[in-house]
Amino acid sequence: MTGTATVGADTDTSVPGASAAAIAEVEAHTAANYHPLPVVLAHGEGAWVTDVEGNRYLDMLAGYSALNFGHRHPRLVAAAERQLGRLTLTGRAFHNDQLGTFARELSVLCGMDAILPMNTGAEAVETALKLARKWGYEVKGVPAGRAKVITFSGNFHGRTITIVSFSDDPAATRGFGPPTPGFVSVPYGDAAALDAAIDDDTVAVLLEPIQGEAGVIIPSDGFLAAVRRLCTERNVLMLADEIQSGLGRTGETFACDRERVRPDAYVLGKALGGGILPVSAVVASAELMGVFRPGQHGSTFGGNPLACAVGIEVVRMLGTGEFQARARELGVVLADLLAGLPRDRVSAVRTRGLWAGIDVMGRTGRDVCEGLMRRGVLAKDTHGSTIRLAPPLVIERAELEWAVGQLREELGA
Repeated sequence: MTGTATVGADTDTSVPGASAAAIAEVEAHTAANYHPLPVVLAHGEGAWVTDVEGNRYLDMLAGYSALNFGHRHPRLVAAAERQLGRLTLTGRAFHNDQLGTFARELSVLCGMDAILPMNTGAEAVETALKLARKWGYEVKGVPAGRAKVITFSGNFHGRTITIVSFSDDPAATRGFGPPTPGFVSVPYGDAAALDAAIDDDTVAVLLEPIQGEAGVIIPSDGFLAAVRRLCTERNVLMLADEIQSGLGRTGETFACDRERVRPDAYVLGKALGGGILPVSAVVASAELMGVFRPGQHGSTFGGNPLACAVGIEVVRMLGTGEFQARARELGVVLADLLAGLPRDRVSAVRTRGLWAGIDVMGRTGRDVCEGLMRRGVLAKDTHGSTIRLAPPLVIERAELEWAVGQLREELGA
């Protein structure tokens, strides 16, 4: 273990002075659209973070997979620092000397031809939806204004107006209507329902190979292959949102790889920016990407040289297979450790690589995460009673064992 937390289960639960002041400032001057744990972080390295009071915590969330390589990975920091001294932004009105390399190497990693770079995951999802509609009208021949995209219950693809229009989470949708039309939802994991929902106006199926925000919901074996088969047979695009599940998290480069499925487009983000800055992209064939023409879609910051320099290093690190192998090997350890949690406190555990959803009983997930924080472990709850674990792929086995040990003790407290 590279370090130990300096907080414990019997630590005073009140927020100390420096943290309290920082939290008060945030609450006074930002919208209350988040409910973070009462910890104020000031430093990070590898799998560990330190708060303004000097307490250290093991980060078992990793920025919802944005920090797959840990905090301030030396290779990524060095790439960013090199580029900071050269050129940071041009806009797409001009070429820069990093975009071509990033586009080529990311395309090769995905087994595709071309990328459309953006910044956030939600922007990448919006890009994929525009791509699908444009393809539907210009290539498939869907009548104007009738394109449909099929999505799945329990999905989380972002928080824009269009994206929440096909969410079934009341917190994401209430008060933000009217919804954007053109979306049909079917039960997640139900290939028969998907088959029945596809019609002549369907242009795409948008899915998460594993639903992260829903609580690491893993479909049954064969579902992704069935989606791929149906999309091919019915002339519909398969759009795989691998923003959380991709880039090593599940023990494969992409979660789709487990079933040897290649979608028509990958939607990528989070870890693509190395935990340093937002980087996202849609990756597809040159033929499919060819429906976009100048002026029809873009982003001032998408494909900026700083983002591309970091993205190039991310792709090269993944190209070695080291991080995928760590996620596979440590994923087995994580699954075994979680299997030992008390059955009278846990109703279900789902794992894939270094990713887990744990359904707790008798307490809220928030309550358990607050207890873990006091023990020096940072995790996040979702949907009331589920805890998500997504540690950086650089975590050591001893650190993983310690974190799950803290969870076991907290559940028994």
